[in-house]
Amino acid sequence: MVIQLPDKQAAVLAAKAAAQGLSLEEWFKQLANEEPTPDQIQQAQAAAQRIREIQKRSRPDPEGWTIRDYIHYGRR
Repeated sequence: MVIQLPDKQAAVLAAKAAAQGLSLEEWFKQLANEEPTPDQIQQAQAAAQRIREIQKRSRPDPEGWTIRDYIHYGRR
């Protein structure tokens, strides 16, 4: 598999790998095999619950705009 990144991002990732004494390929393999800790799972579930609660209170935009529309307003 080939992942293409800008040179600056690739250099940052290579530096992170080197700081742990790993090659970039070894570092990616290690990241791919990491299992989330119970604390990380609990934090993710709590965040998802907060998002669902916020979504219950939010109302549709009267103009029908999406968040993406607001982000890109005036940029196009």
